[in-house]
Amino acid sequence: MAATGKLEVDVEVKSPADKFWGSIRDSTSLFPRAFPHDYKSIQVLEGDGKAAGSVRLFTYAEGSPIVKKSTEKIEHVDDVNMKVSYSVIDGDLLEYYKVFKGFIAVIPKGDGSLVKWTCEFEKTSHEIPDPDAIKEFVVKNFKEVDEYILQA
Repeated sequence: MAATGKLEVDVEVKSPADKFWGSIRDSTSLFPRAFPHDYKSIQVLEGDGKAAGSVRLFTYAEGSPIVKKSTEKIEHVDDVNMKVSYSVIDGDLLEYYKVFKGFIAVIPKGDGSLVKWTCEFEKTSHEIPDPDAIKEFVVKNFKEVDEYILQA
């Protein structure tokens, strides 16, 4: 039986929660434009790219070490509480993980926010490492989103 696991990280950002949440929700158009070093494109394959049930194809930039393409389905969206969950349903990541689900929550904290990211995964084999590289990418991405908002 393959190993299952969970990774969690909290990132404190200076941006107000509503602005950070808005940027996360607008990631389909914002990320490739603002962060071309990470995202070549994000295409909406089903739905509007924001609502539950939407499916998006992420094509990552040349520097991405593990994942070049990833198809994600938005599972649940709670705009009031600023939470979203998604599942990877196709792409390079599934060579290593049978299941990969992500959860993002943006929580107001003072003038800024606390952004929580959690992933639940099931490895294709015990030899596969935990997705720490993905976690590091997410942390870097959240910090870049914060800088982008503060410069806007």
